Amino acid sequence: MTDLLKTSLNRRTVLQAATVGAVGVSPALRALVHAQGSDAPEKKEVKIGFIPLTDCASVVMASVLGFDKKYGVTIIPTKEASWAGVRDKLVNGELDFAHVLYGLVYGVHLGTAGPKKDMAVLMSLNNNGQAITLSKALADKGAVDGPSLAALMAKEKREYTFAGTFPTGTHAMWMHYWLAAAGINPLSGAKLITVPPPQMVANMRVGNMDGFCVGEPWNHRAIMDGIGITANTTQDIWKDHPEKVLGTTAEFVKKYPNTTRAVMMAVLEASRWIDASLSNKMKMAETIAGKAYVNTSVDAINQRILGRYQNGMGKTWDDANHMKFFNDGAVNFPYLSDGMWFLTQHKRWGLLKSHPDYPEVAKQVNQVELYKSVASAMKISVPKDVMRQAKLIDGVVWDGKDPAKYADGFKIKA
Repeated sequence: MTDLLKTSLNRRTVLQAATVGAVGVSPALRALVHAQGSDAPEKKEVKIGFIPLTDCASVVMASVLGFDKKYGVTIIPTKEASWAGVRDKLVNGELDFAHVLYGLVYGVHLGTAGPKKDMAVLMSLNNNGQAITLSKALADKGAVDGPSLAALMAKEKREYTFAGTFPTGTHAMWMHYWLAAAGINPLSGAKLITVPPPQMVANMRVGNMDGFCVGEPWNHRAIMDGIGITANTTQDIWKDHPEKVLGTTAEFVKKYPNTTRAVMMAVLEASRWIDASLSNKMKMAETIAGKAYVNTSVDAINQRILGRYQNGMGKTWDDANHMKFFNDGAVNFPYLSDGMWFLTQHKRWGLLKSHPDYPEVAKQVNQVELYKSVASAMKISVPKDVMRQAKLIDGVVWDGKDPAKYADGFKIKA
């Protein structure tokens, strides 16, 4: 046997062992499994949709750095124009996976945001790193945070318009929650509209909205362009909150289990790489700023990705709770309580007419056992509990223990 062939076979065996490990195959059986090739990804090329946002980075870098090839797949990152487009293409199979809003996946699963289809959350892609932006015109009148906005709205009565990015999505829920925490009813006291992320700054520039919630870099871009200020970051609303996820249909997971594991491994490895060093973060920012991805200047991305914040009114700070992609594995675990929280807010704001079986829906959607097997193969630690606890900006604690009581317990609701 030639040295070249030996090297090729050894490399292939290592890569296959990594993937097989995710299935929990015993070492004694691995040689047989390798010979049969049953661990190989069933689909070699996959399309992963993304929206031009900083938090698409782990999907993009998995492709750019070749982590996908390491696990036997080729990721084709596909730039999409809107979350509604991502939803439709996931449902009809044009996309295999997507960098997608947590609440969008749940909305599709329950049919509360268009077509109904069984869905899967494979892992969280990031925590933190979104923000509430208010227009410079509002800030000039003293509305620079929730309470001062509420005071201005009470004093100067007119229709105030705020934007999220998708009806059941994270940004819509952060905006609803933030307004309500300030005593503003987002249903009766304001108008909420849906605008795709890359169009937020342009729409604020021409006066179409008073404020918006979106992912970076569009909040920082609004400051750079002199049209908006950061009232709060979303980590102010909920420290280490769930944000985007790697989503797909339940059908895809069932039909292509090895492909699904391989893609999860590639994206996890990219997540770990991004958070490993400041230089990696800078390289990531330079890459995703390109026209094929976010299409903005590097300086619109790299400051907040390093935790260097400004609010557009002279205040600067270092935020330890900036956007994180891995954080020693703490980011990526698909906590059942995270999925359940979005359901409680969908019920709170009338998107769901009755209480669902919160834990059961979360178990259907969040692929906890699959994630654990992949993490185990990659020696990534996982939490002991599928639930986690947090105190949000209004002082209310979420722990997932009584979701119906929690959803009904807010003074401001539908």
